[in-house]
Amino acid sequence: MLNVQIETEPEKRVAVVSHRGPYETISEAFDRLNKLTEGSPILDTPPAALVGIYYDEPKTTPPAELRSDAGIVVPPNVALPPGLTEVRLAAGKYARTTHIGPYQELPHVWARFKGAWLSESGQRRGKGPTYERYWNTPMNAKPHELKTELFIPLAG
Repeated sequence: MLNVQIETEPEKRVAVVSHRGPYETISEAFDRLNKLTEGSPILDTPPAALVGIYYDEPKTTPPAELRSDAGIVVPPNVALPPGLTEVRLAAGKYARTTHIGPYQELPHVWARFKGAWLSESGQRRGKGPTYERYWNTPMNAKPHELKTELFIPLAG
């Protein structure tokens, strides 16, 4: 059973590296993001949080055509390092659930979140991409300690 909260999220400015291909290979984009931001002050500037942004539905989009972004949330006044693009995550109502455990389990959590939970909740999916916020990474936590928040935009 998923523990889901409905909350209003502010707009987020995100510095991203784009990825095309299966969502489970987005780590390639995070590796590029890491190289492009190495030594950059954006890593030290709140609210610097790592996010994965997912634009397509894996059930209906061929894996090679899935679009996603690996990014870091940055304040409005910070210049982006070369090679990064700006994306805005819209303010609004979102459903949020938290997964603690390996990234390999995330597709199953997303399936339950977008499937059973959404259909039984009385909520409707809103416009815009889904996204994940990573509270730690495999570089500083063991797989069973990884904390990931999943967000679905909601209508209304």
